[in-house]
Amino acid sequence: MANWHRLRKRVHLLCFAIFLALPFLNVVRFDIPRERFYFAGQELWIGEFVVVFFTLMFLLFLVIAFSVFYGRVYCGYLCPQMIFSEASVALESRLRKFCMRRGYGPAARAAFYVILAAASVFLAFVFIAYFVPPRDLIHRLLSLDVRTAGGIAGATVTVLTFLDFSLVRQRFCTAACPYGYLQGMLGDRHTLLVHYRDPEHACIECKKCVRVCPMGIDIRQSPFQIECIHCAECIDACDEILARLKKPGLIHYVWGEHGPVAAGHRQPWDAKRVIVLLVLLFYAGGLTFALATRHPLLVRISPDREKLYRIGADGRIYNRFRYSLANRGSSPAAVAFSARDLPGAQISAPAVSLASGQSARGEFDISIPPGHTALVTHFTIDAGGESVPMTFLAPSEKP
Repeated sequence: MANWHRLRKRVHLLCFAIFLALPFLNVVRFDIPRERFYFAGQELWIGEFVVVFFTLMFLLFLVIAFSVFYGRVYCGYLCPQMIFSEASVALESRLRKFCMRRGYGPAARAAFYVILAAASVFLAFVFIAYFVPPRDLIHRLLSLDVRTAGGIAGATVTVLTFLDFSLVRQRFCTAACPYGYLQGMLGDRHTLLVHYRDPEHACIECKKCVRVCPMGIDIRQSPFQIECIHCAECIDACDEILARLKKPGLIHYVWGEHGPVAAGHRQPWDAKRVIVLLVLLFYAGGLTFALATRHPLLVRISPDREKLYRIGADGRIYNRFRYSLANRGSSPAAVAFSARDLPGAQISAPAVSLASGQSARGEFDISIPPGHTALVTHFTIDAGGESVPMTFLAPSEKP
């Protein structure tokens, strides 16, 4: 007999650990002050449209695919709102029992609010760390900053977290969360459901399935209730009671309302699932390719055409160029400039050193000896492993 409650709590613990780790390991984080997006350890700049586009589209279709295949399982097993709401309810219940046994009943509520306040500050800190560098956020927290945007955001999230987990809790799932309504549109006749099946009328009306439901619904009424989060607490309850009577449980995970029980059967496939999976694989492949071909050092060079060329006192012909460099990697980089396919060329640009995340802009001149006969010469500037095609302008002279 499966114990879904134990499995779900283990998944909750794992999700909580991931929630704590992601912003500090830069697995997924949007650094608003520095305009950076971190994904899978890569530091992406907002201007990197291709990578950001494939990342967002992949995450979007991952949600869609999960909804098509597994329905509301995300709500019961992976949703942070549900995880913390259930933890809040469990904490309040345990404190009440603990204080009642020792004759301190009125202190239970005060103790709950104190612990919840501390937890709200901690959770708000982790949440804001997804958008503000954690080191910067620590300084803001220690200085009780409520003047800057980061400090105000942290204080606001703290208050909202406290109110959410003390008053709202699971009501958020039916009153504000759009995922349940989205799943109602994406699900079909093969989507995973928690379903009550009693063709032989074996139900003994113990109603334990109702008492253990965190959403307070009766699964026997319908598998499509918007409140149902597929947590399977009712499955465990029914299995436990009927096992005492040596009978099988009446509530199961099933592949669609009229489909087979999920245990021992694979989900039926159709054209919709194949298309969703192919689209998901397409964006996953595009994201992988974009990350694999991405250069950590961004080099941009353009000619300054305010003045086509300049002839120096030494007779050499000068063209001016502008450069823009950005080190998007995790280690320092040095950029040196050189020219190819331009005989006698000299470059006045020194090597540029860039720390991780640093940018630099500047100008440099390229000169060639006098007597050059071509009006336009195509050549290449090499900088930081990049080759940039460029043109050099000179006065047209007869040989």
